Amino acid sequence: MVMVSATEMINKAHEGHYAIPAFNTNNLEWTKCILTAAQEMKSPVIIQCSEGAGKYMGGFKVVADLVKDLHDAMGITVPVALHLDHGTYEGAKKCIEVGFTSVMFDGSKYGIEENIEKSKEIIALAHSKGISVECEVGGIGGTEDGVTSSGELADPAECKMVADLGVDFLAAGIGNIHGVYPANWAGLNFERLDEINKAVNGKPLVLHGGSGIPFDQVHKAVTLGVSKVNINTELQLVFAKATREYIEAGKDHEGKGYDPRKLLKPGCEAIIKQAEELIKAYGSDGKAE
Repeated sequence: MVMVSATEMINKAHEGHYAIPAFNTNNLEWTKCILTAAQEMKSPVIIQCSEGAGKYMGGFKVVADLVKDLHDAMGITVPVALHLDHGTYEGAKKCIEVGFTSVMFDGSKYGIEENIEKSKEIIALAHSKGISVECEVGGIGGTEDGVTSSGELADPAECKMVADLGVDFLAAGIGNIHGVYPANWAGLNFERLDEINKAVNGKPLVLHGGSGIPFDQVHKAVTLGVSKVNINTELQLVFAKATREYIEAGKDHEGKGYDPRKLLKPGCEAIIKQAEELIKAYGSDGKAE
């Protein structure tokens, strides 16, 4: 199966009241683990890459080639989309050029008029090539690629304006943040989410900062239009924990335990296990059958 845009899988999730997990990749190992988990769970999946991770991996074309080559080499049969996460105007154009099947243009840092104009252009360009588009209204809390936001609550009227441009799915701030949630986090603002869902008239919504949000809140968000949940920090944390335990147990000093294929194995196994648990929790398991 060829890699696909995210539109069909997101629309099916929206109609079926479950969510597609969108896992950020950081390297080859991350990509293999995400594909392995999705295939094992028979789940559609979105592999997404931030601009910072893209730079770290050698550029957007390297990312596109890596994901597509692994997808083919592993014989993946579930629907897979390659998505740009929190893309700039220039970054979105570049990813469209090099073969991403989905892009996010995050214009939330602009005034609504400029956000709309730039979003309109990216949507037209992407759709002309069969590529899905996500846009954002209202900054998501925390820090992403050096951009920090306190986590605004998006304006439902502005959400409608961007949704009406024909965007495929929309990210909107509802109290969610990137990174680890603090102990005093107030939780998702479901009243605002309900207002946004009604304003966009059934347009699928995206929950950024999905790592660490209690499942009951994610499930409630799904009933209010959320059809894509972004995960990055959660996989990084389990990878770091498993790798730390391997080294602290001295296993890197046993035989050739320092070999990166052995050194990284516990962390990779932890990523796969966590990804499978999240896929099941969000209800997308078996949806690729």
